[in-house]
Amino acid sequence: MASVKPVKVGLIGAGAISGIYLQNMTQIFSILDVVGCSDLIDERSRNRAQEFGIRQMTNDEILSDPEIEIVVNTTYPLSHYEVSKAALLAGKHVHCEKMMATTMGEARELMALAKEKGLRIGMAPDTFLGAALQTARKYIDAGMIGTPINACALVMRGYKPMGEQDGRLSMVMTAGGGIPYDMGGYYLHAMIHLLGGIRRVSGFAKTRNPVEVFANPRHPRYKEGFDFSTPNMMTAALEFEQGCYGTLTAMSESFGETPRLEIYGTEGTLVLSDPNNYGDPIYLIRNGYQQMKPCEVPFTHGYPVNSRGIGVADMAWGIRNDRPHRCSGEMGFHAFEVVNGVQESCKTGRVYEMTSHVDRPAPLPAGHVAGTAAEACLDN
Repeated sequence: MASVKPVKVGLIGAGAISGIYLQNMTQIFSILDVVGCSDLIDERSRNRAQEFGIRQMTNDEILSDPEIEIVVNTTYPLSHYEVSKAALLAGKHVHCEKMMATTMGEARELMALAKEKGLRIGMAPDTFLGAALQTARKYIDAGMIGTPINACALVMRGYKPMGEQDGRLSMVMTAGGGIPYDMGGYYLHAMIHLLGGIRRVSGFAKTRNPVEVFANPRHPRYKEGFDFSTPNMMTAALEFEQGCYGTLTAMSESFGETPRLEIYGTEGTLVLSDPNNYGDPIYLIRNGYQQMKPCEVPFTHGYPVNSRGIGVADMAWGIRNDRPHRCSGEMGFHAFEVVNGVQESCKTGRVYEMTSHVDRPAPLPAGHVAGTAAEACLDN
C-alpha cells in the first residue's frame, strides 16, 4: 500500500502551550510534518525552533508558504480571531486553541469564511480523543449506564495573582480567557462528545470583584490594581437535544482545583475526573451491583497521556482521507455559543435557544492502546 503524504504544519504562537503541541506533532504523529513556528516575541519562537529542530519563521512566512496546509493557532485568546482569519484568507486550514474568538460575531465570521473558502477549522480542546473520554463514550454507546438522563460538571481553579510572575494572569483576566472560556471548553467538548448537541441553556454568570489588587509582597506590582474583563463565575443549566439535562459550574474565585464530570443514566453512572486530561481513571456504578459501589474500568482506547495535537493529526488524516475531522469548528462554535448563551440568559432572565447544531463526532475505534500502530485509529 502506498504511504500517505504527511501534511505540513506551521505553528503561530510559541508560548507555554506550544511546547506540548510541538513535542507531540514532531515526535508522535507521522501524518504531521511541522515546518516551523513563529511568535511576535522573537526569542520565544527561536527557542521553540531550536528545541524541536524546526524553522523559526515569521507569521507572514508561514502564511505565504504554499506547502503548509494547516496553521496551528496557539496564540492568546485575544489574537485567536485575527490569526485564524489571516490563515483562512491565506488558504490554510486552521486548528485553534480554545476558544475560537472573543465575540459571537467574530466566531460566525470565521465559520462563514471557512465555508466560503472550502477550508477546515479545528478547535481545541482535543482531550476527548484521549483514552478516558473515548472509553467513556464506548461504555455509554454500549448501554452500560442505560439512557443518559443527566450530566454534572464542575471545575474550580484559583486564578488569584499569588506568584511572583503570574504568567497566565494576563490571559485569564481578559476577554475570552476567563474560566468559562479557558476551562469550560474541556467540559463542553467532553459532554458534546458523549451526549451530543445542546438545545437550550440558562444560568448565571458574573465577574466577582472586577477590580482586585496584587496581594503578594514579592510581586513587582504589589498593591497595584487590575481589572477582570471576563466572567470568573458561571453556573449553567443545559438541555441536550436528546433529552438529557446537565449542569456546568466554572469558577476561579477560590483556591485549589476541583475537576469533576459525571454522567447519570437509567442503569448506572459514569464518574470521570478531569476532562483537561487524557487518561484519568473512570469509574462505573451499575444499579444493584455490589451495593452500587464504583468500579474502576479498564481503558478501551489509547492516548492516556498528554496528547495535545491529536486533534491536528485527526484533521490531517481527515484531509488525506476526505472525511470529517472530530475536533470540528462546529463543535468549537457550539461550545462558544453555550458560554455566551448563559451570559445572555443571565442578562435577559430568559432561556437562551441555541442557534447552532452539532452532531456527536465519530468515536475512535477501540483497541489501539499503545505502540507505533496507535495512530492507525485516526486513519478512518
